[in-house]
Amino acid sequence: MDSSSVKDALMKQVLQEANMANARVLIEKLQENCFQKCVPKPGSSLSSSETTCMTSCIEKYMAAWNQVNSSYIARIRQESGKQPSF
Repeated sequence: MDSSSVKDALMKQVLQEANMANARVLIEKLQENCFQKCVPKPGSSLSSSETTCMTSCIEKYMAAWNQVNSSYIARIRQESGKQPSF
């Protein structure tokens, strides 16, 4: 393997690990926020209204997460384009 392919492989691995960490955070936040909001008295199963609330909450949370993530990536790209090259 040449240094370029090693670098690419390492970058892919780091990106995958970062994506997994982000997914874990997203799932934790979904559980915290949506479950607390939609299931005030946990039982052995979710009611129809709790299921509907959870679905809606998860969809909204994920849409917001995706918007923030897209904006963050765009900002990073914008900022990296402004940096002087040496």
